Amino acid sequence: MNKFKNKIQCILLLIVLLLVSLPTKAQFYNLPNEYFSSLLTEKKLATKDSSTHTSVKPYIHFFSSKYENVSDTHRIFKYIMDDPALDIAFYKHVITIKPHGQNFKFTLDPIFNLDIGNEYYNGLKKQTNTNTRGFIGAGYIGDKVYFETMFVENQAEFPTYISDNVQGALVVPGQGRWKTFKVTGYDYAFSSGFVSYQPIKNLNIQFGHGKQKIGHGYRSLLLSDNALNYPYARFTHQWFKGRVQYTNIYAVLMNLDSASKKPIANAERLYQKKAASFQYLSINMTKFLNIGFFQGMIWQAADDRNKQHLDWEYFNPVIFTNLTQYGLNNKNNILIGGDVKLKLTNKINVYGQVMADDLSNTKTLGNGVGYQAGLNWFDVFGIKKLFFQVEYNNVNEGSYYSPVTATANQSYSHYNQTLAYSPGYGKELLFIADYKYKRFFVNFKYNNQIVPKNGDYYYSAQMLNTKVGYLLNPSYNLNLSLGYTYRNQNFPNFKSLNNETNYIYLALRTNLYNFYYDF
Repeated sequence: MNKFKNKIQCILLLIVLLLVSLPTKAQFYNLPNEYFSSLLTEKKLATKDSSTHTSVKPYIHFFSSKYENVSDTHRIFKYIMDDPALDIAFYKHVITIKPHGQNFKFTLDPIFNLDIGNEYYNGLKKQTNTNTRGFIGAGYIGDKVYFETMFVENQAEFPTYISDNVQGALVVPGQGRWKTFKVTGYDYAFSSGFVSYQPIKNLNIQFGHGKQKIGHGYRSLLLSDNALNYPYARFTHQWFKGRVQYTNIYAVLMNLDSASKKPIANAERLYQKKAASFQYLSINMTKFLNIGFFQGMIWQAADDRNKQHLDWEYFNPVIFTNLTQYGLNNKNNILIGGDVKLKLTNKINVYGQVMADDLSNTKTLGNGVGYQAGLNWFDVFGIKKLFFQVEYNNVNEGSYYSPVTATANQSYSHYNQTLAYSPGYGKELLFIADYKYKRFFVNFKYNNQIVPKNGDYYYSAQMLNTKVGYLLNPSYNLNLSLGYTYRNQNFPNFKSLNNETNYIYLALRTNLYNFYYDF
């Protein structure tokens, strides 16, 4: 695995060096994707005069006319702020390198997640903590090349329900494998990075190690940023004056199964690779209506020697053509779907998704289908920066597995986590509220989940997360917050398994990516 990552890094560095000398035109970069921090961006993009395609995230700045005049604030959270009186001392990157007269810039900032809290679980008290240290570096070379790299090292003592999930899945949600820290803690690390190149106005090419999300809601039934980062190549085109956007993503995923039936003694264990390809077509039908079409495909996993045998169709960029050849009940696991976003007003948007993984109805779990419906409301009742969202998800238990084998080898997953709907399957109703005043913020999220097993009601979970905080530095979204989490899980047939969690914490965090601990 380490050798593979080293090869990827060498390739990315070579691409940067090759592109430095090319002619330049316009700056661009990816907009940050942390959910609550991005709400003011979403507010600007929700208006009917915005033609930006908002389903594929992270957004590419160059394709958004809203941000073409902030070229000097790449990968900075300044664009989400509306307070001209901010103190300049808390508005800068820690390190900035920008040689005079050169079209080059590099910034370096720390990443922190230092929190301490108390969990009260079934009458017992447990101290929890997270100690994350890392860095994020970003910059541009000329006007056509942007790059970004991030690394974090973590030690954590999680609340019980998260710890149980970590033990079962063998990974920290969205953050990869772990080793034991002290007695009951976890030690884990992960990284990301990419190079972005804009050869012409309407084409962006990215190579990197990260993840994407497709959808307008909190969850995605098609492709989510729920799982660990993975190597990828992303090609984004725009046609017809930006009314049509087409995205191709090619990725290398991992199953946590041994790559060989006979592992080499005293050697680092290698895991089974599988390739994935995703196509998404987004069309602005009018100023207020956007529709999208999606195809995702997990290609047959590597053999006993961890060799991937790919057919030429893997590189086929045309959406739905592989569907016509392989269908939905093939060893190459295909998932299809679509989404829609309707701007009722400049403040209220409704959205939805549908997905189908298998329609053969041959498994006892039933067809692999799901749907989503939601509403976003900005400046609720005229109160500036008050946001409200309601979303409903319903995903069949048979979804995201391989229709042929129903095993992890071909499932729609990476590192033991689904690539799409974060809880895996079931029904969920969630409410989100957020309010910002200058640098102060308060947010609220409530999830109500019902999870079946073999077609019967298995358990339900109610979760409340609320947080109040202050943004210390918008350049890299450093904030101080006080939070509270309540979770109640009920098993109707096993009363002794019912559990209740109350969790209070104080945190200093650099919020640059999403954590999905609401399961």
